[in-house]
Amino acid sequence: MQNYVTSHRKPYMRRISLAIAFGILAAVTQAYAQNAGSTASRDAGAAVFKKCMACHQVGQDARNGIGPVLNGVVGRPAGTYPGYNYSPATKNSGLVWDESTLTRYLHAPRQVVPGTRMAFAGLTKDREIIDVITYLRQFDAEGKQARLQE
Repeated sequence: MQNYVTSHRKPYMRRISLAIAFGILAAVTQAYAQNAGSTASRDAGAAVFKKCMACHQVGQDARNGIGPVLNGVVGRPAGTYPGYNYSPATKNSGLVWDESTLTRYLHAPRQVVPGTRMAFAGLTKDREIIDVITYLRQFDAEGKQARLQE
């Protein structure tokens, strides 16, 4: 009787072991894919920023143009870059350009700051917004590029 139970238990245990192994492999693969997909990229952000360059500049030689310089924008209060003539809506918005606020703003500028003069309709892809914020985050207030961890 013992041989009968032991011989029938082995295939069952093998199937359970394989199911557990495949479950763990699937979970690890999914977690890896999510992490790889969520990593922001400064290089991709630089490409996205080309959409912004008609109005904005970054870097040590950046100047105000149609829009203000974006050096040090992440963490800066809205409407405060020196020498730029902001709309009253932006100056009085009380916003600070943290990553959450920038994300909302870059999706729909006129919804976040009604009355803004920013003509850009917004970015539609979350990935582009994450990447462009990562790109902008590397520029300090003087336009020097810091080497950030991605």
